[in-house]
Amino acid sequence: MIRKTLTAAAVLMGLALPASAQSLAKDVFGAFRTASGGPAVSIGNYSQGCAQGLVQMPESGPSWQSMRPSRNRNWGHPEMIGFLQGLSRAAQQAGWRGLYIGDISQPRGGPMTSGHASHQLGLDADIWMLPPPTLGLSPQQRENLSSVSVVANGGTALSGNWTGGHMSIMRAAARDPRVERIFVDPVAKVAMCQMETGNRDWLRKIRPINNHDFHFHVRMNCPAGSICQTPNPIPAGDGCAEAQEWINIRIDPSRAKPSTPDPNYRHPRTYRMSDLPAQCSTVASAP
Repeated sequence: MIRKTLTAAAVLMGLALPASAQSLAKDVFGAFRTASGGPAVSIGNYSQGCAQGLVQMPESGPSWQSMRPSRNRNWGHPEMIGFLQGLSRAAQQAGWRGLYIGDISQPRGGPMTSGHASHQLGLDADIWMLPPPTLGLSPQQRENLSSVSVVANGGTALSGNWTGGHMSIMRAAARDPRVERIFVDPVAKVAMCQMETGNRDWLRKIRPINNHDFHFHVRMNCPAGSICQTPNPIPAGDGCAEAQEWINIRIDPSRAKPSTPDPNYRHPRTYRMSDLPAQCSTVASAP
């Protein structure tokens, strides 16, 4: 209790300082080991926010295991935790033993001390591409085991690790109305575009992105009662041609259109507490 009181006082005192003298938000939110009390509320932007009342994904269940437990990033909005448990059961119906769940969020969300720019609201989760060989891994095994890539040939073709189960699981996730979008390597997106022979509406939510061949990333819509910034809308159409162009550029980089970096961009690890929504100081100072 004394430590929590001191932490709250430090946060409130820090907010009175000039921004350049304030604590980095990643250090404040990365230090919490437990969630704040109160109803679940996601606050701000997926890459610039925090969350109150998150719940912890159990480390093991009948159809999942949480990976890298030492990171303490298996906290999410109750809607996310319920979704992941349901998707793990869908994975069993697709022929897998279940799912290995990677990072969700820190106990109170917020910028992380390493890794992700997003995952700040308890509404993002990484799901491993590795079909679980067992759901009986020890904590140490879950620290050391690696996932597998579903992409080969310099990022231009599927690897032998791809299975029909990958598509079935992502299709089930995309069809859930709670899901806002799913990020995955463009090679996997194009493969699913080619394999789908029925209703293609779900493919619109599958968005191509680099560095998502060992896992896919599910992002939830803002739940009722939360205070989220509205993300940019997903473009119309199934997005298959766009994903194919990503691959074309990998083959021939000269096809890439010139781009100008945003001079005002800052990585979330550089944010001070005053850069986050005002409600995040309350979350950080709560017992």
